[in-house]
Amino acid sequence: MELNATTATPNPGSSRARGPSDSDLERLLADCARRDARALRTLYDLTSSQLLACMIRILKRRALAEEALQDVFVSVWQRAAQYESRRGRPWTWLVSIARHRAIDVVRSERAELFREAVIEELPQLVSVEESAANGQSERTAAAVARCLGRLTLEQRRGIELAFIDGYSHAEISRVTGQPLGTIKSWIRRGLLSLRDCLQR
Repeated sequence: MELNATTATPNPGSSRARGPSDSDLERLLADCARRDARALRTLYDLTSSQLLACMIRILKRRALAEEALQDVFVSVWQRAAQYESRRGRPWTWLVSIARHRAIDVVRSERAELFREAVIEELPQLVSVEESAANGQSERTAAAVARCLGRLTLEQRRGIELAFIDGYSHAEISRVTGQPLGTIKSWIRRGLLSLRDCLQR
């Protein structure tokens, strides 16, 4: 089924602008659980604009949020039978799925940026001949994973929190209970060790 986030703009004068009721959402989720595709379409029309706005606040880019929104409704379709009204409102459940998906996208992008940044900071890792060979990216990814595995637990954790989870040094300090200077030292030494390992 094709869902288009760019068309999800409710009429401000309609009842949809005020948002659907809990009973409406619960009914639609129950129908989705019974694999009623029309119910998913209706649910999308009723909620996608607000969910998209929530995701844009996290992702900062509308195009990226629209793409991720498709994944949200695929997840809703797959998990509709898991919703239980006694555990919370249906809107809260939908927002939770959207927020988690947006956060996953942010973490995935940060992880990729981290991997690229480590590689770009290093001198050439492979020869020209190797660069022309198939599978170079796989070998490079394997090398990064191998070198990460050689770091101390503290260095690896500091790097993961900073570059993958997006924590600031001060936030890592609060999370780990370690002094700020210690956190900076872990990350600096970890990056230096990564560079040395990848140069070999």
